[in-house]
Amino acid sequence: MITQKMKYALKAMLVLGDEAAQPAPEALTIEKIARRSDTPKRFLEQILLELRNAGMVSSIRGRSGGYLLIKRPSDISISELLRLIDGPIAPLPCLSRRAYQRCEDCRDEASCRIRKVFAEIFWSYLILIESLTLEDMLRSEQVAEQVIGA
Repeated sequence: MITQKMKYALKAMLVLGDEAAQPAPEALTIEKIARRSDTPKRFLEQILLELRNAGMVSSIRGRSGGYLLIKRPSDISISELLRLIDGPIAPLPCLSRRAYQRCEDCRDEASCRIRKVFAEIFWSYLILIESLTLEDMLRSEQVAEQVIGA
């Protein structure tokens, strides 16, 4: 399950993505992002700082300052965003690619049935989540209509 912080990050990125698609995009203040995303302003400061430090958004100081996407939405991986905000996405520490740790109670990873079952499930999840970008989320209503016939 994604955290509330991740939901706020996604909402902010969707607002910035919508703005980036405008003919003349402008930098958005935290207040504007909070209002458009229906997200508490006090959480956005830390989240936007993390996104800026990760090179996904830039901040502009001054009167007409604010935040802008600096990567194209098609280049912003949702799995990377998840890892940035929430940390490892693997269901078990022994399955994590970037934060691998042997399970404390495991005697033999090669024969661990729990690891094997979750590895199969996680592999399927990874194939999907690794291919998902912010651009996909920005056009998710169109995709949902195609998939569920809404």
